Amino acid sequence: MREADTTSSFYIGRVFGIPLGVNYSWFIIFALVTVSLASQFPMLWTPEIRWTAALVTSLLFFCSVLGHELAHSVVALSFGIPVKGITLFVFGGVSQIAREATKPRAEALIAVVGPLMSLALAGLFYGIQALAGPREETLAVMTGWLAAINLNLAVFNLIPGFPLDGGRVLRALLWWVRGDYRAATRIAVIVGRGVAWTFILVGALSALGTPVIAELTGLRIGFLGGLWIAFIGWFLDSAATSTHNQMAFRESLAGYTARDVMTRDLPMISRYTSLQRVVDENLLLQDQRFLLIGSNGILDGIVTLRNIRAVPKERWSITIAGDAMTPLHRMKYVSPQAEALSVLESMDEADVNQMPVVDRDIVVGMVSRDRLLHIIRLRTELK
Repeated sequence: MREADTTSSFYIGRVFGIPLGVNYSWFIIFALVTVSLASQFPMLWTPEIRWTAALVTSLLFFCSVLGHELAHSVVALSFGIPVKGITLFVFGGVSQIAREATKPRAEALIAVVGPLMSLALAGLFYGIQALAGPREETLAVMTGWLAAINLNLAVFNLIPGFPLDGGRVLRALLWWVRGDYRAATRIAVIVGRGVAWTFILVGALSALGTPVIAELTGLRIGFLGGLWIAFIGWFLDSAATSTHNQMAFRESLAGYTARDVMTRDLPMISRYTSLQRVVDENLLLQDQRFLLIGSNGILDGIVTLRNIRAVPKERWSITIAGDAMTPLHRMKYVSPQAEALSVLESMDEADVNQMPVVDRDIVVGMVSRDRLLHIIRLRTELK
């Protein structure tokens, strides 16, 4: 899966240059999986073996989830699409891919490679189980469970319910057939919400003990299983709805260029101005969130709220703007003709809140995220 709020996460390292994080909600599901496995494994095992096997199996399961997300991210990078990171959370994992694919083929490959990785892992664990045999019972039981869960993960993600991988493959196919990304997204979201509400209905009926689900599927899901299925359906519906809203917001920028939305009033201060003065005289009194740094019309860089927050408050009076700024050579910029939507995507990729507009090596304006969001909100209110 892709896109999620990962602000309540902490960094654990990098793989292939991709930052990895763990959301605090992950510990809940990790504990639940471990306890569940300890109760499922043979009671003839000693408690030490059973709990150790459960802990190791749970860790390997989430390593499998990580492998699934890494597959998405590596293929995205191969198409030149930046990846901000991967985060493990209560529903498994999420790849923070900075922007959507620009071609149906790329969208389909990025989506399908995750389930393919899960299928490959399932085959690997089934192979280890076969080699272990009855003489290595503990290893056989652990790898058998891991093989089955990876197979289930692959099948579940191939359900054509957006934003699951299968839903993204469906959108890619519709996009390729119709040649219309927005129409394909709308259809995929409708199908995805239908799948989500099916999950909610099945989960609710199962939790209430309604026999119709057991009669239709032959499965006895139970109260807790029903609640979990309904919860997954709620999450999928929220994610699909969020995708629809984001597309509507972004459509509000259609037809605008950077020249249309940029601010032409570009206050420039000397690099030798103290940060305390920048805060007191500019950011607070003039409600500005950034300032250009330079002299005689020559731009040296930009100082933003993020730059200032990186400096301890007690050092603001002795730190000059030039030491805290983002220098010109590190600044991302766009041309006046750039589409407003592409400017917003560039901001997301660079993780910045403003983007200079440069025409023939001269800064002619500045586009801020606040300005773009104001246009989006206004056009949404005016329908």
